[in-house]
Order: sequence, then structure tokens, then C-alpha cells
Amino acid sequence: MAGGGGSSLFSGFRLLGLYCNHVPHVLRYHRKHREFYLVTSVGKCLHTYNVNRLGIVAISNSVQDDITCLAADRMLTFAAAGSLVLAFAKNKEVVMRYRGHKQEVRLLLPFGDQLISVDGGGLLVVWDVQSGEVYTQLHFEPGAFEVSAMMHPSTYLNKVLLGSCQGPLQLWNLKSSKLLYTFAGWSAGVTVLQQSPAVDVVAVGTATGRIVIHNIRLDETLMAFTQDWGPITSLAFRTDGPPTLAAGSPQGHLALWDLERRQLAAQLRHAHKTAVNASFLHGEPLLITTAADNAIKVWILDQEGGGARLLRNRQGHSAPPSVIRHYDGKNILSAGQDGTLQSFSTVHERLNKNLGHGSLNKKKEQKKKKGLSYEELRLPAVTAFSCAAARRSDWDGIVACHRGRLATTTWSYQRCTMGEHHLRPPPGCGGSGAVATAVDITSCGNFALVGSSCGRVDVYNLQSGLHRGCYGDEQKAHDGAVRGVATDTLNQQTVTAAADGLLKFWRFKTRRLEDQIQLNTAPACMKLHRESGMLAVALDDFTLLAVDVETRRAVRKFAGHLGSTNDMSFSPDGRWLITVGMDCAVRTWDLPSGSLVDCFLVPVAPVGVSMSPTGDFLATSHVDSLGVCLWTNKSLRGPVGLRPLPPDYRPETETLPGAPEAEREETSEEGADEEAYASAEQLGAELVTLSQLPESRWKHLLCLDTIKRRNKAATPPVSGPSAPFFLPTVPGLTPRFSQLQQERQSKVSSCSLPSRGSKFSCALEAGLGEGSFTVPAELLKSFGPSAVSVELAGLSPEGGGASGGLFLAFIRMIESMLASGRDFDLAHAYLSLFLKLHLRSVAQDAVAMEALVRLSSRLEAGWAELRASFNQSLCLLTYAKSALL
Repeated sequence: MAGGGGSSLFSGFRLLGLYCNHVPHVLRYHRKHREFYLVTSVGKCLHTYNVNRLGIVAISNSVQDDITCLAADRMLTFAAAGSLVLAFAKNKEVVMRYRGHKQEVRLLLPFGDQLISVDGGGLLVVWDVQSGEVYTQLHFEPGAFEVSAMMHPSTYLNKVLLGSCQGPLQLWNLKSSKLLYTFAGWSAGVTVLQQSPAVDVVAVGTATGRIVIHNIRLDETLMAFTQDWGPITSLAFRTDGPPTLAAGSPQGHLALWDLERRQLAAQLRHAHKTAVNASFLHGEPLLITTAADNAIKVWILDQEGGGARLLRNRQGHSAPPSVIRHYDGKNILSAGQDGTLQSFSTVHERLNKNLGHGSLNKKKEQKKKKGLSYEELRLPAVTAFSCAAARRSDWDGIVACHRGRLATTTWSYQRCTMGEHHLRPPPGCGGSGAVATAVDITSCGNFALVGSSCGRVDVYNLQSGLHRGCYGDEQKAHDGAVRGVATDTLNQQTVTAAADGLLKFWRFKTRRLEDQIQLNTAPACMKLHRESGMLAVALDDFTLLAVDVETRRAVRKFAGHLGSTNDMSFSPDGRWLITVGMDCAVRTWDLPSGSLVDCFLVPVAPVGVSMSPTGDFLATSHVDSLGVCLWTNKSLRGPVGLRPLPPDYRPETETLPGAPEAEREETSEEGADEEAYASAEQLGAELVTLSQLPESRWKHLLCLDTIKRRNKAATPPVSGPSAPFFLPTVPGLTPRFSQLQQERQSKVSSCSLPSRGSKFSCALEAGLGEGSFTVPAELLKSFGPSAVSVELAGLSPEGGGASGGLFLAFIRMIESMLASGRDFDLAHAYLSLFLKLHLRSVAQDAVAMEALVRLSSRLEAGWAELRASFNQSLCLLTYAKSALL
């Protein structure tokens, strides 16, 4: 089998739409910025957001395992991944690894200069943060005391309070490793321990939904509350004034308790869809909540009676996205299994949009009259949708099919909400149990075509939502479920594919059948590239067909997928067809040559794919992944050599964007001590090598006079006063002014020539005697343009050089540079400036003139060879561009 080397076309860029997961978040305060930062876990990475705008600040490097818990102190962020504990600096780089646990670490707690970690086996380890050494260890028997919560009581030096799944609490002194006190508990497992603003007072959350406010110094319960929503998942105290306690639940509800009145102040039902993790900002009425539903929400407590309202949020899909499509070059529409339709921007997360969840009736008055709950009015997940940006400012430009429903819904991208129309066929049309399976919007944005499982294909007007007709006789276009619907650019043809194995071509306006193609097997999905008129059809036997809608013939057939094809996408120019399947393969087919040019595997099966209209990004969605993976197109950054892959090609697995690359990390660590590869100064003696100096060092040597004249000051400099402000006096009893020195140094003597030449001229003379000009050439390369001009001007006898000797030495130096093939551009630039300055003087020196003629013949021979190579390359290029291949 032919081995693969990964993808030649695409490389992982980043993940879109991922914000947090079930791991509780941590808050950090930056004193210099005077701003709070929120750190959340996203699989194997950490995301840092500023609380003021919820804008992402940093994304950490990936680790090997999923992160299980987080903690933070003033300088570092700590994360546990499996049995390894890591310390992140600047919210990105791993600066310390703490190894010693044998099982998965479940709890972390910064403790001054130490860090406490507890694993599933009952081992508690206290680490020295700076050195990474173990300070002390404690072992608890999971059957007797399984540590489930941990907290450091305020003002309790070297002490930590531990809660257990069995119910009792223990207070330990870590410095002496002694148990100080055991609290009996409340006959329920402890899930949360939280320090209150008052010293000695701790809030305890239990697995039965009971909240206990306890004084640990007196071992006395001050008050207790009970929630009916299951175990307590998080507790947070408000510190800006009113005594309020926020408690989270596994059902996504949030309760706000008034500690002064000892009663429930307010509740936030359905704040999240899963267990809530909550924390208050210190000194501010802001509550931060996160959950496994991939949502970050900031609540402000400014309502009457202590209630809260949503201030800002960042929310992605709470269930994996099933269908993705590019709305334009910078935004990706995504329909998730959670029933929401969202837009993710490839530019910045603040441009993301949430179009919301579809509902049966959006009017609140009718909801109240019917007495239905919000959950009963929600529409099921979107199974297919089509979008058009042509008339998006006039009416709805998105049409979506829902699971198990015949009616389709319209959505407005401009207003970020579901539209007013529910597109359904006339009463009596469509069999019982029929559902909408395929949809397409015309390029003009006026009509929508909807295919159903009973074989109907209906046409609707998007402006009014009215039914405008259907295709086929007896109100049926096919005898099986419609798998795909498409219209061309000019609204001349409509193409439909169904489970009966027929591909039909219809006249769009008259809805008359013009032609049909019998397929070998039933089609699974269909995709039309309107600009090129190429139609891609994926069949149930894992093969692909490329059909030309103009000639209505199958022009290409591809085979290679080992599973069903989930989705397809064309490149903007229609040359490539990208397909994804259940075999975890992403394949790129070249339509002109009819061959596979790129293939790679991903760890999780992709279910959706879409290429941007500009061709710079490829977006994919995957099974059990809440985010949208973004891949960059390498062919836009540089030349990519594509060749047909052999039939026995075995692709390699590419890591998803944001996932760690273990092999590369190990290779980089092992190869860190090896010497880095250094390129040779010259690949071959027959080649011409240019210098790596910037163009400003040699390109403008002939224009220095013009540059100096242009940069000359407009007004001449003004000289200062001849006499000082304070006139000097002569020491003595009688004050007398000293006579100013009237004698001035002669200008001729100040500008007298030096007695010996410059460093460069001396190196030239030495090189002429030794026959090697490496030293003067390197010395001249280190000078700037002005210094080079001064040095070359000093080669003449008037400038201080020896009569004729330096001319010959310089010509020999240029000749040696051209003979070696190095610094080709510098040699020509220096020679041009030399001839401009000293051509008349060189013409009077017979020896220098003879060397210059010899150099001229070498230049002509070298240029003739280069010119022949240039002409040959230009000829081949012109032929490749104009010839009919």
C-alpha cells in the first residue's frame, strides 16, 4: 500500500463555537489591567475571556488528555489532565508539570506558595509551586472518607477543610499533617464548600439539595436551605453589599437566597441546560455562570427584590451541529441537534450571531391562551437548510427543514430570528407522516423548493410564503423520498433526486419534466455548483457521480469512500469536489482530471463540510463535537504540488484543530538537543547566489547624490552667539574678564587628509598582495550606502589612495566575487558606483584598464548564460499558457 503524508491541501486552523464545558470555571483579577478574566476549559485547551466584553483573550496550548479541573492564583492557572497537573503562564504556555499521581486528579486548590491536588484514589499531594517538589502527602481511604470538596478557610493558617462523599468534614493542618477536627456532617455527601465573606462561616452544599451555612469555629449551624432540583453543583456569595447566596443545580436552574431574611429571593429557571457553575465578581453585582451546554452568561443583580437579568453571553451549540453552510465569505451558518441555528464568524467571535430556536408560535399571548410551556412549543432540530443572500434585506433568506415535520420554516439573518412563514403544502396534499427532506433557494432569492419524503417537490414564494405549485403529475415528482433539490443560476432548470434511483431535470417555470437519468443505486445527497453547472451526486453504494446539467450526462465517476457520504462541497472555481463520509475520510477530487488529489483521515467522523466562497477556509462538523473545525487552504499561501493518488493510497490521520499533536511534541522535545539544520551558503559553484542584504543597501548606490539633495534642509542651520552667556573671569581680588581666544583653527588643517588609508583600502592592498579578497568584500558588505560611497571615493589618488594600486585591487576583488558566484547583486552595484566615480582615472591607467577589459568579458559571458536560461523558461511558460493541452 502507498503510504500517505497527511493532507497536501488543508491544515488545521482553529475551532469555532466552543466556549466552555462541564469543568467549573475560574476567575482571575489582573491588577495592572484592573480587569477580571474568566478561564474555561474546552476539551484539551484553556480559553481566557475578559468579563467586560466576553471577548476571547488567549487560547492555551493543547495538552494530551482532557482537562478535568481548574484552579488559579495570582500568577498561574493550574489544570489537571488525567494524572498530570500543569501550570500555565500568561494563559497559554505550560511552565511546570507536577507528576506523582497514579489516578485521575479531581480537585485542585492553590494554597499560598503550594498547590493541593486530590486524585480518585484518595491521595492528597501538596506541591511546591516553584520547584515542583512534593511538600507533603496524605492518603484517605475512599471507602471511609472519599474527598469530594476542598476549601481553605480564611485566616486559618496552614489549614484546609475537606468534605467527603460520606458526609463528614475534616479540618487538617498541612504543615504538621495532623487532623485537627472532624465535623459530623448532615447525613448527605458534600458536593461544594464555599467560604463566606464572614470569617469562620462556610457554606456547604450537599447531594440532597440542602445548603448549610455553618460556623466551623463553634461547629454550629447558622441557617439551612433546601432546593428541590437535586444536588448542589455550585455556591457563590455576593460581596458588594446585599447578603445573597447563589446556588446552582444539575437541571440548569439557579437560586438566589437572601441570607438576611433567610428566604428565597429569586430564581433563574432554565438559565442553562445542564449543571450550573456560578461565581460572583468580587465587589460587583455580576454573576458568572457556565455549564456543559457550551454557554457563558453574565447576570447583573439589579432587579427589584434581588432578581437578576442577563447582561451578556457567549453561546454555542449545546448539541453537535449536523448541517453547516457558508453564508458568505466570512460567516458560517450552523444547524445543531439542539434545534438552534447559529452563525459563526471566521474573523472575530464578537461577530457571531444566534438566530435562536424555532417555535410553533412566537406570539406570547397565544402561548398563554393555549397554556403550553416553552418546551412544548419548540421545534425539533434542523435536518437541512438552504440560504441565499440576494434579498436578505427585503425578506427571509433562509429556509430550514425540521426533523419529523412537513412544514418548513423561514429565518432572517438580518434580524437574527425565525421568520413569519411556515411553508406547508395545501391541505390534503402529502401523505400522512410525510416530512420535508430537502430544500433549496433560487439564486434570485425569490423562491424556495422543498422536497418531502412522499415524493412531492413544492415551490413557495419567500416574500409572501404562498404555495406556487408542485412538480410532476398527480402532484408527485418521484415515487420515493426526495433526497436533493437544486436550481441553476438563471432559474431555467430544476434538478431533483430521490430514493427511487431517478435523477430528473425539470423546466423551472413550467414545471415540465424534460429528461431523467436512471442511477445504479439510490442517491444519498446532491450538490450543485451553479457557476460551472456541475452536479455531484453521492450514491448509497459509496460512489460519486459528477453530472453536467447542460448535457445531462454523467461525466465523472469516483470510488474510494468506505462508508456513506455525509456531505459534499465544491471549490469556488468548481475544479475540486470535497466529500466527507462515515469512514472518517476527507477526500478532494479533481474534476478535470477525474482523480483523487488529496485525502486525509480525522479522528471523528465528519457529518458536514463547506468551503468558503473565497476558497481560503474549509469548515467541517463532526460527530459528538460541539464546534466547527476550520481548515486553511495551503494552495493560497504558496505553490502546492498535486498529483493523482494511487488506488491503494493509505491516508494518514490529521489532528483536529485545537487537538494536541503528541508525536510532534515528543519529536520537538527529543530533537531539541540536536543541531538545527543550516542551509549551505552556495548550493553549487555553477549557480549564481544573491546576497541576503536588503535592497536599500545596494539598490540606490547610484542615486545617493539625488537622495542627499532631496533630503537637504530647506533653511541653513543658524550658528549660535560667538560669546558665552557667562563671560569667564580671571581669579583674583579684582574681577577681570579673561581675553577670549581670537585665534581660530585653520579650516585647511582641520580637513587635512589622514596620513594613512582607511581600513578598507588597507584590506584591499593586503588582498592584492595575498591574492585573496574575502576580507575587503566582507568589510564592504558591513557598510551602509553612504559609507560605501565614501570608501569607493577614497580609492582615487585625490582621495588618499595609492596611485593606480587600489583601482587594480578593487577590480580584482569584483572579479573574484563574480568568479565565486556569490553576492551577484552586490558585485554589480559596487562596480557600477566605482565606474561612475573613477572611469576617467581608470582610463588613464593601462594596468587597471587591462584588468577592467578582462572583467568586462567575464560579465558578458555570465550574462549570456543567464539570458539563455531566462529565455528558455519564458518560452516554456508562454507555451504552457497559450497551448491547447
